[in-house]
Amino acid sequence: MDNKHSFSPLIYDYLKKYQEDPTSRIFAPLAEAYRKAGLLDEAIEIAREGLRVHPNFVGGRVALARALFEKKQYEEVVNELSIVVREVPDNLVAQRLLAESSLMLGRLSDALGAFKMLLYFNPGDIETGRVVQELEAQAYEDGMLVLRKDPAPQKMMIKSARDAISGDEQLLKSQHIARIEVLQDLLMRIERYRVQARAAG
Repeated sequence: MDNKHSFSPLIYDYLKKYQEDPTSRIFAPLAEAYRKAGLLDEAIEIAREGLRVHPNFVGGRVALARALFEKKQYEEVVNELSIVVREVPDNLVAQRLLAESSLMLGRLSDALGAFKMLLYFNPGDIETGRVVQELEAQAYEDGMLVLRKDPAPQKMMIKSARDAISGDEQLLKSQHIARIEVLQDLLMRIERYRVQARAAG
């Protein structure tokens, strides 16, 4: 952080305030400014420093997760945001980052759960609705979701995909390949959504 004179005015302003009071929550917008400037390592460093002082500050944790996501550190994004979405489920930024990171990690059921929460809080989101439909279809096909045969037939239960597939290794392999292809298609769609969102923002 010694190259502060080369920073944009916004970063310099936030950095000055942060240096004046390292215990303030200004670290979160500072981390965001770093991230937007492409300074991801700096964003992660400042966010982690701030969270040591304010471990329960949701804005700081989301700022950290954004930078980690752009560095493709999806496992860490999931670790950072799992607590956030449990305590603040209507934080749509956290839910989307968690959904996309879970999908990147190939965790279909976790991704589906997060995308469903996004749709719950924003039912008019057509694109998220389509992603949920596609993930549900794939989850049923893989045997990860089955309909319960009880008085509430529409409730779903999680079932191991491997348990739902016979011991036929060839079938298992073809199922795995099909799932990868669907995930790749979904990742491409999500990347397009992110590009569109950035352009709109």
